[in-house]
Amino acid sequence: MTLRGRLTAAFLVVVLGPVLLGALFVASTVAAVDRSRSTERLAVAASAVRTSVDALCQQLRATADAVALTADPAVAAAQLVGRGLAAAVLITDVTGRVSYVSPGAPTAPWRDCAGLANGETNGPAGGTTGPTNGETNGSVSPVRALAAQVDLRDRSGTLLGTVTAAHLVDPAFVARLAAVTGVAVTLLDSGASAARVTHTTESREVRDAVLAAASTVDGERVTETTDGRYVRRIGPSDAQPLPLVLSVPSEQPPGLHATLAGVVVLAALLAVLSAWRLARVTTRPLVELAGAVDRVAQGDLTARVPVRSRDELGRLAAAFNRMTRETGSYVAALTSNRDQLRGHLGVLGDTLASTHDLQRILRVILHSAIGATGARAGAVLLVEAGGVLVAQCTEGLDGRWPEDDPDGPSTLRVPVGVGVVGAVAATGEPQRGRVEPAEAPSGEPRCRTYVAVPFAAPGGAAAAPSASSTPTDDANAAAALGVLALYDRLGADEFDDDDLATLRTFAGHAAVAVDNVRVHEEAQRLSLTDPLTGLWNYRYLRESIRREVERASRFGRMLSILALDLDRFKDVNDTYGHAAGDTVLAEFARRVRGEIREVDLAFRQGGEEFVLLLPETDARGAAIVAERLGAVVRETPIAVEADAGPVLVTVSVGIAVYPDNGSTGREVLEAADDALYAAKAAGRDTYRVAEVRPDVVTRELPVLAGAVTPSDGLPRAGQHVQVSREPGGPARSESAVCVPESSPAGPTDARPDPAGDPPDSAGGGPDAARPGSGGGASSGPHPPRQSRGR
Repeated sequence: MTLRGRLTAAFLVVVLGPVLLGALFVASTVAAVDRSRSTERLAVAASAVRTSVDALCQQLRATADAVALTADPAVAAAQLVGRGLAAAVLITDVTGRVSYVSPGAPTAPWRDCAGLANGETNGPAGGTTGPTNGETNGSVSPVRALAAQVDLRDRSGTLLGTVTAAHLVDPAFVARLAAVTGVAVTLLDSGASAARVTHTTESREVRDAVLAAASTVDGERVTETTDGRYVRRIGPSDAQPLPLVLSVPSEQPPGLHATLAGVVVLAALLAVLSAWRLARVTTRPLVELAGAVDRVAQGDLTARVPVRSRDELGRLAAAFNRMTRETGSYVAALTSNRDQLRGHLGVLGDTLASTHDLQRILRVILHSAIGATGARAGAVLLVEAGGVLVAQCTEGLDGRWPEDDPDGPSTLRVPVGVGVVGAVAATGEPQRGRVEPAEAPSGEPRCRTYVAVPFAAPGGAAAAPSASSTPTDDANAAAALGVLALYDRLGADEFDDDDLATLRTFAGHAAVAVDNVRVHEEAQRLSLTDPLTGLWNYRYLRESIRREVERASRFGRMLSILALDLDRFKDVNDTYGHAAGDTVLAEFARRVRGEIREVDLAFRQGGEEFVLLLPETDARGAAIVAERLGAVVRETPIAVEADAGPVLVTVSVGIAVYPDNGSTGREVLEAADDALYAAKAAGRDTYRVAEVRPDVVTRELPVLAGAVTPSDGLPRAGQHVQVSREPGGPARSESAVCVPESSPAGPTDARPDPAGDPPDSAGGGPDAARPGSGGGASSGPHPPRQSRGR
């Protein structure tokens, strides 16, 4: 059994023992108190029954005496019965013959209050004496009345007969006894057994159980039924001639045992949880220490034990950690088989070079380099734009920064040519040595010893893993991709030549990994661009249009889509050849890039068909862009081969706006295609704006005639603008927001001018919507887009 199990068992014994004893004590105490109180109640009830029956018998004797002392007993008996002092009066002579009986007298047998041997007296039936044993034909007859008998004598004392006064024993009589005593009362047919019942106040549910319990009791002892009632028999006796059974319900709380069992179970569960928690907290440091010892025994000297407290176990864990650290230092200092380790790491580097997760590769390389050289810390830095080395991953640099230095290992940035790593990147020559505290380079972590090796793209001089190569010229410095630097070797004062050679190997792997990642990114970019024009291809169009529609919907902005098609381009191919056609397409793409903003996207959909996405641009701004594109293509012929001469082409444009022309990107693009067909049908070299769908709900924003562009310069969805242009004619706007053509908020304010030049006086010239100005189609956050420089 484990230590944790033993502690758990001990805790459960300590906790559950008193809980179980307490539950048993409570149960037994409650049961004893309940039985004592119930027995006391039954004793009081029995005394009350005897008192009540005795009082009734005295009343009947007094009634019989009053009848016997009168001159006319019959008249006196009738008067006393009429007053309710008795239910009936029976007068007999010395021979036992009935001389008078009250009308409606109870039938026999009557039970005598004097407690006769046979327990019964004469009744009125037929004027004969009742059976001496209370039985007729072998059956038990129930008691009908309670009677008191006195002698009837004359004045000389001669016995003339007897006078018997009786009181009816019926359910009402039994109910009065139950009311007087406060318990349930049952009158039995005979005192000999409890098998038959005459009258009872017990409910049907408990009657059988009460009678069954009463039949097992001799005398007036108290017994208990199976359903929790206490039962006592009284009589017949001299003081109480009636055979009665008294019962009271148990005062024990219902469900006491179930409650106690639940309490015990709940206490057991809490005890188990507490014991498990206590044992776990107590044994966890020991388990961790045992596991760490096993790991060290298997050769893992990096095993550490968390120090969770300052007690004996905490001090033991701290001592173990110090021991493993010192042992690791000694093992690292004594390790001499570096060549075999470098061979394994070379295989590891070749494997990592096939992965495209640069951060993961660099972390593995840095960790392996630290493990191979026994360094305490290290960093991998890559050269980024602006000639700055930026740390991509670090290890062990915590606590190596001046307290007043706001930067840390996460912001390690060193300009090329500054400090140790900056000089390595600038010269392409590795360096190692010791740093004096007064000579610590600014912006780099504090250390005692260091080694730094540059790495460059495969084929560059700085990437050669040979220890004899020492690149120093500017070309090598320019080819450097980054620097791999390690600090403070374990178990030695300085890094040696073996460490430098090992680090060169890891630097070569890092160079291959960085180059592979960049090649992969370039291949991914090429898969999304058209090789002829350099624009985004149709594959990226589907992704971008979905993204831009979601963005416009989320921020409540507009998105314009322009579908462009070179007019009669087939004639160019047929007349000048496909090479000339390719030249025309490439030049057209170049001009398109020159007329759109950085945030706009240009795509080659296929053949001579192109698509433009203009985020946060309404129909008016899109129309200005379309007019500008038509002018820049129409006004300057495209030069092809020398013998072919310049080629004059024109472009037709279809314009659609989200959300006016569709609720999805596909619908808006189809609307732009329909508008393009309309422009073709109108004679080409023009543009058309798609009609607003009747099912699209638009909201007009009231704008005064002299209003200016909104403060944020962005068009709002719901502001519908219809713009059309006849071939060779000026742009014509039909807007839901009426703005005079001479107003300052005219079409020239719809799109910005990047150069900041004022719009021309006509308001619709080709320079009126240059990208980048403060007009209505400003830029916003966006993934990498096609720009004019691409």
